[in-house]
Amino acid sequence: MARAGLRTAPVSTASRRDAIREILAQRPVGSQDELQRHLETRGIRAAQATLSRDLAALGVRRASGPEGPRYVIDGDAGGLPIEPVRRLAESVETNGLMVVVRTKASAASTVARALDDARLPDVLGTLAGDDTIFVVPGSARGATALVKHLRQLLGV
Repeated sequence: MARAGLRTAPVSTASRRDAIREILAQRPVGSQDELQRHLETRGIRAAQATLSRDLAALGVRRASGPEGPRYVIDGDAGGLPIEPVRRLAESVETNGLMVVVRTKASAASTVARALDDARLPDVLGTLAGDDTIFVVPGSARGATALVKHLRQLLGV
């Protein structure tokens, strides 16, 4: 279903889901066909079954809007809520200054995005790799409290 001349390369699940989140944040999308077309313009091909799984994993639901039904992601400012990513986190540790969240393989960017979108007052920011997230506490003495908070939020 790729457009003529458009080359597509395999993308990771996390990258595809990040693209879906960006598309849904930028414009109203009312169908999976429309979402597929938007992904294809970014060089991402995805089957309908894959999109269905992605939408479910991202917590996407259909809502009525002024232009008709569209997909929305529940959470702060349209962001991914923490609940769907709980099963992706494996541990939360600190060295007293920095907090490290370990995730399942290729899940760090999704979990970090959820933490960023949650706008937690005790988090200054995150940096994600493949299965590791560095979380910067909002204060120099806040790492221990942040670990407790993240363990509770992420269920680890």
